[in-house]
Amino acid sequence: MPRTLVLLLVTLLSTTAGESVWPQFRGPGGLGIGNGKPPVEFGPGKHERWHVALPPGHSSPCIWGQRLFLTALDQGKLITLCIDRNDGRELWRAAVPTERIEPTHRIASPASPTPCTDGERVYVYFGSYGLIAYDVTGKEVWKKPLPPPVVEFGTGTSPMLAGGLVVLVCDQDVGSYLLAVDAATGAERWRHDRAEFRRSFSSPFLWSHDGIEELVVAGSLSVRGYDLADGRERWRSAGLARVSNATPTAGDGQLIVSSWNVGGDDGARVTVPPVDEFLTANDRDLDGTLGKAEFPAGPLRDRYSQIDVDKDNKVTRAELEITRTMFAQAENRLFALRPGGSGDITASHVAWKTNKHLPYISSPLWYQGRVYAMQNGGLLSCYDAASGTVQYVAERVGAQGDYYSSAVAADGRIYIASQKGTVVVLAAGNELKVLARNQMEGQVFATPAIVDGIIYVRTEQGLWAFGE
Repeated sequence: MPRTLVLLLVTLLSTTAGESVWPQFRGPGGLGIGNGKPPVEFGPGKHERWHVALPPGHSSPCIWGQRLFLTALDQGKLITLCIDRNDGRELWRAAVPTERIEPTHRIASPASPTPCTDGERVYVYFGSYGLIAYDVTGKEVWKKPLPPPVVEFGTGTSPMLAGGLVVLVCDQDVGSYLLAVDAATGAERWRHDRAEFRRSFSSPFLWSHDGIEELVVAGSLSVRGYDLADGRERWRSAGLARVSNATPTAGDGQLIVSSWNVGGDDGARVTVPPVDEFLTANDRDLDGTLGKAEFPAGPLRDRYSQIDVDKDNKVTRAELEITRTMFAQAENRLFALRPGGSGDITASHVAWKTNKHLPYISSPLWYQGRVYAMQNGGLLSCYDAASGTVQYVAERVGAQGDYYSSAVAADGRIYIASQKGTVVVLAAGNELKVLARNQMEGQVFATPAIVDGIIYVRTEQGLWAFGE
């Protein structure tokens, strides 16, 4: 048998067995759970397999077999990179033909969405361009240009593969929608209007339960469940912040949803006065709209670009009404949903909830019957996944700062990286036990990947592989 065929069969067998695969944001099933025995202590020069310099970007590693995929911004071009997982060699790179790079938050990146792959093709989304698919050798298979999202902070959501579809959430300040295209051809299979939703940055999640699969999207003010086949809405539950950043997860038969944003906590709630009152008090030129200079100093002026939904530098009565409603209905909380509902399940299917010490960007992790949630500042909370019973709350892990990366787990341990570049390793369990604090060179925004006992950590300077 030819050697190339033998290698192909070995790769197919290993991936079929569930090994050597981290095919999307947060890995298999989007659950953040890897395999093998990654090291506890690691860093530059310690348990280092290899490291390679990379152009900047916040996308996380996507892995199939010996190929690792990432995106980056290199000298003004948005590129997809394929890297050899054995030694970090660059196998190929491809640039998308963007005319203009989308605006982003000052610490964000236009290369934030994580690619996904089925081993035959890799699927990439850039807010500045749209969707594009390559085969594993870097040859373009199809492309689907999409309008840049109407949000000044850039794109955060990652595409997801399910049922032969590439699914993408396009939540923005105007014209939000949910899109599914054929993975083989890029042809649009369905599109679901989400015009009532405003900006959010979380990724779609496939909830498998009771022999069915439901597409789950957390957005502004509510989380929704959709039929994967046609995009039809099945259920909805209120109780989210006005902007959703974290991606849902699942375990013990329940869906775990987390959402926090400024102005949604009791005692620190941002409110908008009645619209007529606000316009009368601030519309100095009496044109019926408000420019930024007409907004009083404070939290509303600070969010002028969000209130100005269509970005025309004029806030209208309708835009003020939208903002007032969203701030009034916003709720910061972490909660679990039971399966099997239809329609509005807010009052019927919430198994447990908490509204204290919530993550901002970092997504919650279900692992071995527990839910872990990392609050900015390095404050970790742990709950019994089935009941919501608190195991510990807001315990300090000894790594301060913000957390944009999400937790991952393997071999009875939790791994989570702070923006400052400290990867904290904890023992899974009902008590906080920090096993190591591993300092990387550079900041970390991307979520690590764990495959075959090797942990891959992307920093602002490059990509590192650590394994014993």
